[in-house]
Amino acid sequence: MIKVTLKDASVIEVEEGIQIIDVAKKISEGLARQATCASVNDKVVDLRYVLNEDCNLVIHTFESDLEGKKAYWHTTSHIMAQAVKRINPNAKLAIGPAIDEGFYYDFDIENHFSDEDKEKIEAEMKKIIKEDLPIERFTLPRDEAIKLMEEKNEPYKVELIKDLPEGEEISFYKQGEFTDLCAGPHLMSTGKIKAVKLLNLAGAYWKGNEKNKMLQRVYAISFPKASQVEEYMQILEDRQARDHRKIGKDLKLFMTHPLVGAGLPMYLPDGATIRRVLERYIQDKELELGYSHVYTPSLATTNLYKISGHWDHYKDDMFPIMKMENEELVLRPMNCPHHMLIYKSEMRSYRDLPIKIGELAHDFRWENSGAVCGLERVRQMCQNDAHLFVRPDQIKEEVGKVINLIFEVYIKDFGFSRENFKFRLSLRDKENKEKYIDNDKMWDTAEEQLRQILKELNIEFYEAKGEAAFYGPKIDIQIQTALGHDVTIPTCQLDFALPERFELEYIGEDGEAHRPVVIHRAILGTSDRFISFLIEETKGNLPFWVCPKQIKILPIADRHIDYANKIKEQLQKQKLRVEVDSRSEKIGYKIREAQLQKIPYMLIVGDKEIESNTVGVRSRTDGDIGAMKIEEFIRRIIKWN
Repeated sequence: MIKVTLKDASVIEVEEGIQIIDVAKKISEGLARQATCASVNDKVVDLRYVLNEDCNLVIHTFESDLEGKKAYWHTTSHIMAQAVKRINPNAKLAIGPAIDEGFYYDFDIENHFSDEDKEKIEAEMKKIIKEDLPIERFTLPRDEAIKLMEEKNEPYKVELIKDLPEGEEISFYKQGEFTDLCAGPHLMSTGKIKAVKLLNLAGAYWKGNEKNKMLQRVYAISFPKASQVEEYMQILEDRQARDHRKIGKDLKLFMTHPLVGAGLPMYLPDGATIRRVLERYIQDKELELGYSHVYTPSLATTNLYKISGHWDHYKDDMFPIMKMENEELVLRPMNCPHHMLIYKSEMRSYRDLPIKIGELAHDFRWENSGAVCGLERVRQMCQNDAHLFVRPDQIKEEVGKVINLIFEVYIKDFGFSRENFKFRLSLRDKENKEKYIDNDKMWDTAEEQLRQILKELNIEFYEAKGEAAFYGPKIDIQIQTALGHDVTIPTCQLDFALPERFELEYIGEDGEAHRPVVIHRAILGTSDRFISFLIEETKGNLPFWVCPKQIKILPIADRHIDYANKIKEQLQKQKLRVEVDSRSEKIGYKIREAQLQKIPYMLIVGDKEIESNTVGVRSRTDGDIGAMKIEEFIRRIIKWN
């Protein structure tokens, strides 16, 4: 007998050599029916995996976690590949992984897939599911694995096998006549899948390299219940309505152009207004908290980044070197090295700390053209960056202030739900030390300090190995966007490494030189990503104080334009952003267009309003409010917003 420790820390004894699916049955028949895969000592495996020694066991279901979902979706990707091969035997298989939502499979076919092909594939998948084919796993030596895939005329699979390290186990999964190279895990049979839906088609270069052949990618989703497919399609519909790229185009906030380049958006006047308002807002908040703002160049010599460590650990994400006269210059990926030099420019005392240096800085990072996405992921970004130079005894207090500022901005000022935020303690991967500055003591100290700060602040968090910056651990606030993307916007990082590399010092109370600690922090993240998030969360119905056009005055006829302009002057004196729609259009058309532009307030003026010295007020949210004096409207605007 062997001892198996379950997720709830309870221990059961089972026979040596038992399969996990049978362990699940011993626990509960219901669990066995819902189980999709399992983790044995943190390694994700099939339910057919055999237990031969004491272990920790977690059994995953579709509803329990992402691992459970991915096994379900990965199995469905094989069903899709089998369906495509049945319909088009000449199709060549590439890869078909599960992703965070659903799965895809890449195929090499002569003609592009059409919507009609999608229907045929989906129908064939349903047949395969109904056949309830057992799914069997087997392994082969490298030579036999290559021979099998060559016999099946699957050149992409042959290439994948040849890329595997020597000694790597090479496994396959078979269901009926279909066999695929795969590490798994997979469900026990095709009949375990209940509902499928093919979503969209796209092109994808083999291995993500634009020099390779373009393949046809099919995205899809599957669920244990048909009703879940319907719910998911409604979610997708809502996401499309929230997509900041569409809203940004409709509201004329920003644009892109191939002559400028991918990932390089241009802000139009209204988008520039939003950005200006947000940047002034965050800088004013920082000034109240004792920050000093600087401007530093977007260029620097490669030597600066060699000292900081970016050159060794980050150069693949930087733009190429520009050689000018006797200098090698690069566009900067971040601002911290510049700020280190500003700190170092004069002698500091322990009484001076904390020193808080902030900047709205333009940074440049190389992103694959397929990865850029509107304002969310760009190649040039404006970062709400700051570096806090603190004494070791100030770390807890200052990190706490950063977290409080994040809450104040996102929850108090913008009204976002706390449920949208997850705190991630991003740690280094000790098994991949080449990615990080090599100093075990520094890493252990910094990671433990951030861990304790989060615990003392009673903030729930999870830990993510391998997500740290190369110079130190960080607290990332992960936000689920309206499009379902898991992105980092605000972040707070603890850094003992750069002060050492730049030899930063302050004179302590004892008269001796000491090293400061640096807290890297970004509240809005980048202006670009924050604006994309704000647009999607609000569907473009921005808070009144952020709206590029807060009020639109709508004269009913040309003879009312002079009165409209007088109202505009009064409002502009109150620092309100106002526009008069003086076009010779019907008032109903003007109202509808202002609503589409998501203007918070519309003021309608005609003969009656001129005679009574009033305006007719319409609200974006409440519709027709009624007539009122302009002075009363201004008072209410202040109260309402």
